Amino acid sequence: MTPADPATGPTGITGPTGVTGLTGEEARRRLAADGPNSAAGGVRRHRGARLLLAQFTSPIVLILIAATVLSMALGDLTDGLIILAIIAASGALGFWQEHTAGDAVDALLARVRVEVEVVRDGRERSVPAEEVVTGDAVVLRAGDIVPADCTVVRSQSLLVDESALTGESFPVEKAAGAELYAGTHAASGTAEAVVVRTGTATKFAAVTAELAGREVVTGFERGMTRFGLMLVRFMAVLVTAIFVVNLVLDRPVVEALLFSLALAVGLTPQLLPAIVAVSLSAGARRMAAEQVIVKRLDAIEDFGAMTVLATDKTGTLTAGAVRLDRAAGLDGRPDPEVLRLARLNAGLQRGFDNPLDRAVLDGAPPPDPGLLLGEAPYDFQRKRLSVLVAGHDTPTLVTKGALDAVLAVCATARTPAGVVPLEAVRDDVTRVFTELSAAGYRVLGLAVAPLPGRASVTAADERDLTLTGLLAFHDPVRPGAAEAVGDLAGLGISVRLITGDNRLVAAATARQVGLTGRVLTAADLDRLDDAALAARVAETDVFAEVEPLHKERVVRALRASGATVGFLGDGINDAPALHAADVGISVDTAVDVAKQSAAIVLLDKDLKVLADGLRLGRRTFANTLKYIRVTISANFGNMLSMAAASAFLPFLPLLPRQILLLNFLSDIPATTIATDDVDAEQLRRPRSWDLAGIRTFMIVFGVLSSAFDIATFLTLRLGLGAGADVFRTGWFVESTATELAVMLVLRTARPFYRSRPSRPLLLSSLAVAALTVALPYTPVAAALGLVPLTWPVLAVLALITGLYVAANEAAKRLTARRGLV
Repeated sequence: MTPADPATGPTGITGPTGVTGLTGEEARRRLAADGPNSAAGGVRRHRGARLLLAQFTSPIVLILIAATVLSMALGDLTDGLIILAIIAASGALGFWQEHTAGDAVDALLARVRVEVEVVRDGRERSVPAEEVVTGDAVVLRAGDIVPADCTVVRSQSLLVDESALTGESFPVEKAAGAELYAGTHAASGTAEAVVVRTGTATKFAAVTAELAGREVVTGFERGMTRFGLMLVRFMAVLVTAIFVVNLVLDRPVVEALLFSLALAVGLTPQLLPAIVAVSLSAGARRMAAEQVIVKRLDAIEDFGAMTVLATDKTGTLTAGAVRLDRAAGLDGRPDPEVLRLARLNAGLQRGFDNPLDRAVLDGAPPPDPGLLLGEAPYDFQRKRLSVLVAGHDTPTLVTKGALDAVLAVCATARTPAGVVPLEAVRDDVTRVFTELSAAGYRVLGLAVAPLPGRASVTAADERDLTLTGLLAFHDPVRPGAAEAVGDLAGLGISVRLITGDNRLVAAATARQVGLTGRVLTAADLDRLDDAALAARVAETDVFAEVEPLHKERVVRALRASGATVGFLGDGINDAPALHAADVGISVDTAVDVAKQSAAIVLLDKDLKVLADGLRLGRRTFANTLKYIRVTISANFGNMLSMAAASAFLPFLPLLPRQILLLNFLSDIPATTIATDDVDAEQLRRPRSWDLAGIRTFMIVFGVLSSAFDIATFLTLRLGLGAGADVFRTGWFVESTATELAVMLVLRTARPFYRSRPSRPLLLSSLAVAALTVALPYTPVAAALGLVPLTWPVLAVLALITGLYVAANEAAKRLTARRGLV
């Protein structure tokens, strides 16, 4: 992916925009040669091999493999081969689970990929951003992502937001010859540009590579990191202690080392990466079935932990079907001339497609494009859009925008009595505006000015205009919006409305959906410092008349107040807030920059869909935590038991290969945990990583597990007089059975018989339990160091397992009040 010159000669075709594009054949050749236009380059093509190797790169596993090879070199060939086989099987299982999960996520992401307009084979067409190649002629409009580093060929009032690269808040104007960078986006205007660098050669890729080495920021990754460090501390202390005890008891050094390392692997939930990947990807697939696409899997935890949803109004709380209710003169009465002028402005503008202009043009034939002489595109500072229209006698500037913004550039007003100074009618205009706004209408102003002899226009020409009329738009509240807000409240999530509409319109909409708190405007926000704003946001339901940077500031203030914030937006000006939120949420119909900035994409912009997806997100995270808490507590208990047994037994309580096999077998049902049901009460509140709770859970139920292990030791050794082989076989069977049983018991805070596990979890647990009991009677038993057990021994082990289940159920009830299960 190296810089290239624009295509010329036989590979280039001049398109309808006038820029030279590639042929489809040449574009395919360059894509094959340079690879996808992605900051990550071609990593995806090698993910299989890398993922497989990653299953065996844990330091503990590598040391175990080295020690096993050493043991084989010293003559213990059979034991070494069995240990390596178990390690290979465990790694293969993890690889298969993660690879399958990755493929599923790739398929989901393809549903919400960003498309780019390019000129190919002489016509404008949409292609995925990943398929853009050097030499491509790109057509940019407001809201479009710049897909690669480009050079501007021509532009019309192009303003580019480069904040993703530079941090600069205000858009930068770009003229012909200027360079555009991948990862930025067009804030307003239009342009035609030629791609000069793609993929890893872009400036955006360099910034991405730098950021990749920085500390993780997502809640899920922070939780996983802290959890891993906690495991390392516990493992270091216990493994060292057990190794020292075995040396004191004069056991062979290599045997003691293998035993200790096998215990370390046993403590570590070895399939955790695979289980997490499978759980999150399965959750993502279920969410996709409910019209919610997860672009970044680790966002599921933040999604489930969300306590505040900040959202815009259009299409979320309202129907999103904006209609022009009235094109009126300044007295509020319908005026055909105002409608005619509005249609010229809406139909001739080329900046970006928007629902207000579509509403103006609804049912009317589009104006003749030849009437357009020039345009000053809309931007969020001016809040106006102007077109220069060819007239019979003189070109006319037609300006439409927020009423305050239009009034600021008007000197006169057109009334039935003629043109008068603006001040003569300002109070009457304000009264009509207030009445319409309070009734929920969005009101724009329309103004005109003759510009004799002009063939082009800029924003500087918007002065001394004549205010001509008002446009009143209505977007009714979406059916079920109030119920959806209430549903979210029942899930522990409060909704905050953030909109550019004036405070009267915003408050009217908010009241209809049950939001009755304080209203803050942009002017109010500007008067508050960050600390004061963080204190005020808790009692504020509506933020009105805001600009893009206000949205971002509100989101940051909500986070500073202690909330986990989701932001739902789909417009050009929503990108900063989407980045600032804990979880950015957009919709499939959003502009490219909003869709790319979001971690969650809704295929239907409906709060009910969001609530359904949120429940599934919480279910996914709850199932992931089930595996972590239950497995780590069982493994911790086994290590404590090993430490105790090593101190008084004249032999190793389990052979290294038996420890690894036990860990492997008990992990098999865990691979189905993603399918498990979650109790309704676990979905009613936000959930997040609770390391202290996990540690307490591990200690309480780990010690309980160890107590029953010791009871098993005493029963087998003293009560039944078991020798080394019978002892190891008995404990292997009992330990595996109890790990399987405790997953079914501790997966729910309810009595286990009142919460049904999923069929895959239940059946796989029963199958592994049956296999464990049968192993001592199979031809492979001798190689594994197992011997057949008598019926009395099996009966005693079954009794201990039953008592263990009852004890866990009792302990669960005692600890449930503290939120440990």
